[in-house]
Amino acid sequence: MHEKIIILDFGSQTTQLIGRRVRDLSTYCEIVPYNKFPFGDETVKGVILSGSPFSVNDSDAFKIDLTDIRGKYPVLGICYGAQLMVHASGGEVSQPDSREYGRTHLNVLDNSDPIFGNLPQNSEVWMSHGDTIVSTPENFRLTASTEDVKWAAYRIEGEETWGVQFHPEVFHTEQGVAILGKFLDVCGMKRDWTPASFIEVTVKELKEELGDDKVILALSGGVDSSVTAVLLNRAIGENLTCVFVDHGLLRKNEFETVLDDYEHLGLNVIGVDAKQHFYKELKGVTDPESKRKIIGKGFIDVFEKEAKKLKDIKWLAQGTIYPDIIESLSITGVTIKSHHNVGGLPEKMNLKLCEPLKLLFKDEVRKIGLELGMRPGLIHRHPFPGPGLGIRILGAITPEKVRIAQEADDIFISGLREAGLYDKVWQAGAILLPVQSVGVMGDERTYENTIALRSVTSTDAMTADWSRLPYDFLAKISNEIINKVQGVNRVVYDISSKPPATIEWE
Repeated sequence: MHEKIIILDFGSQTTQLIGRRVRDLSTYCEIVPYNKFPFGDETVKGVILSGSPFSVNDSDAFKIDLTDIRGKYPVLGICYGAQLMVHASGGEVSQPDSREYGRTHLNVLDNSDPIFGNLPQNSEVWMSHGDTIVSTPENFRLTASTEDVKWAAYRIEGEETWGVQFHPEVFHTEQGVAILGKFLDVCGMKRDWTPASFIEVTVKELKEELGDDKVILALSGGVDSSVTAVLLNRAIGENLTCVFVDHGLLRKNEFETVLDDYEHLGLNVIGVDAKQHFYKELKGVTDPESKRKIIGKGFIDVFEKEAKKLKDIKWLAQGTIYPDIIESLSITGVTIKSHHNVGGLPEKMNLKLCEPLKLLFKDEVRKIGLELGMRPGLIHRHPFPGPGLGIRILGAITPEKVRIAQEADDIFISGLREAGLYDKVWQAGAILLPVQSVGVMGDERTYENTIALRSVTSTDAMTADWSRLPYDFLAKISNEIINKVQGVNRVVYDISSKPPATIEWE
């Protein structure tokens, strides 16, 4: 088991970012709800308290007794976490005349401090809080200030406990990674959390857990399930059977291309052509949620049918990753979403669940895949929705509409690759709109379909901005789609950000 840092989540939007920064420093960490500290876990070496949307003065704020944590572990409180420790110790936290938000500069006051010592003066930090620390008990020592915030950082004497009112985890805090790194040094972390070490430990654990049991895995063609497959293949070899279902809503030639990729990896894969089954079930259905449910149910039906042909399957493997797990944890009493990728299958088929990537972030999954020797083209593919083109064809789905969407999407994606733009955007695709418009081709009047191109930049899909693709590139792609894709006479470009829009249209 890896030694770890525990991040107590008080509901901040940047809690996952704290985790990613700690992992970037080759240190294993886990995010847990603020009231679920793993007492008794001897691998815990330090604790970080996250920010929160609440004020410590709110009656419904998330609060815990830190008596059994402070003094026993090194602690770093960030924003709300720092204020919580002051509030709980009898200090004063209150709302200033104006909210402190945005860039400011840090003045380090104690150059001997293990965390703030030797940091450059006047480095930029990012503030984002409604309350501020006004006064502290005597054993709280001031370590850094900004022009407007006296208690920008402190240390509690007699403890390895620090608090900062700025956010070291965000990009705008210039010395944020250095501050987190120094805290990890105080915790005595070895910084040995690497892709190679993860693979070594995980393969060993999978061999012990699975033994000679047989495992089935539903492949989607995406990064997460593919890396899961290769990792399991390294651990149990032929005892893993993968099923890749073509629901008729994949990208052009994707079924054949992905199967070729998997053959290259030496995986035992069953490819199932189920296009006609899905087209039949989706005929005439226009409601987006209904389409999703039909595609989800159809996938389960096909997968279950294939699984029954196999003997002695005891485990279902899934490409669940850490953000899925975090979002399924509840700190408010409301679960955001269930994390099971193949809803209900483990219980329905009486299988145990195997999720070897469930503690990794997306960027870590990609690093693991490259370390495993997977093709970069497979690792760096854009995210593609499970329902595929089913939610990029607005309105009822027909084989003809799938053809149009596939052809347009292929021109767009191929064009991004040829122009060297593919790796600069997070996700891109073509959406077939239920809109026809008048056009002119040659001497003839046309009344045909509209394609909307969608391309966004993002780091985690929680927020996204539309890609500023070159006009000449967009003009070239538009002309090519209209000239080559029969049934399209108009192309538009989506310039909406998320929020308020979403990345996909349905």
